[in-house]
Amino acid sequence: MSEDKKGYLSAGNQKKVTTHRLQEMKQHGEKISMLTAYDYSMASVIDQAGIDVILVGDSASNVMAGNTTTLPITVDQMIYHGKSVMNGVKRAMVVVDMPFGSYQGNPYEAVTNAVRMMKETQADCLKLEGGKEVIESIRAILHAGIPVMGHLGLMPQSINKYGTYAVRAKEEDEAGKLLEDARMLQKVGCCAIVLEKIPAELAGKVTAELVVPTIGIGAGPYVDGQVLVMQDMLGLNKGFSPRFLRRYADLFGVVTSAVQQYVQDVKSSGFPSAEESY
Repeated sequence: MSEDKKGYLSAGNQKKVTTHRLQEMKQHGEKISMLTAYDYSMASVIDQAGIDVILVGDSASNVMAGNTTTLPITVDQMIYHGKSVMNGVKRAMVVVDMPFGSYQGNPYEAVTNAVRMMKETQADCLKLEGGKEVIESIRAILHAGIPVMGHLGLMPQSINKYGTYAVRAKEEDEAGKLLEDARMLQKVGCCAIVLEKIPAELAGKVTAELVVPTIGIGAGPYVDGQVLVMQDMLGLNKGFSPRFLRRYADLFGVVTSAVQQYVQDVKSSGFPSAEESY
């Protein structure tokens, strides 16, 4: 990829990232970079920095609303976050999670919710968790002309069933089902598949077999791309330190220091100064 020394995309590589572009990236061996975002300001920043895909994740339930799981977030809330992100993005492909309960019931409800989310957010793609169990909903959404990104492995919307965030598909039976589900998602027409918290060897096997790209989180290096939650990789979230997370900054420290200095300046009447007053 052509980039200048600051890491920003050159003028020759500003084309909008689409499902077709993701397929080209896999074919050419170019890794796909993906981060979450939930608001206009941060989406604009990471889009300009050259991210390929922005995921408006239902992880907003955790990092934006403070819930312990992703389950409480609603379609209305996901639409709000999706619209906010879309307003700040020019190049990246924007993928919005369908929240828990919006597609698991039946294909008709799934399509109704999917169409509404696409119309009101104007996003590029939706992401759904699950394989065989939700395949008819995925098929119906795809038949409506809406791109779908799959999600296998650890599926946070099913956390109450698992009872743990431990690595999935370590046993042969679950690994075999995951591979079959991946094949099924590809056959039905998904544009890509997120693989979360599974053994690296299994992720590599899935990636090698599939034509569509795989994007890993806690799935090792043998996938076509990587995704992280932005608040985690920027060090804003101090209470979450899984093995797969690499922190690229310590914004918790930066923000804390800045706020402490502001408080001190206000208390001492050091802010605003004469130059900062009208």
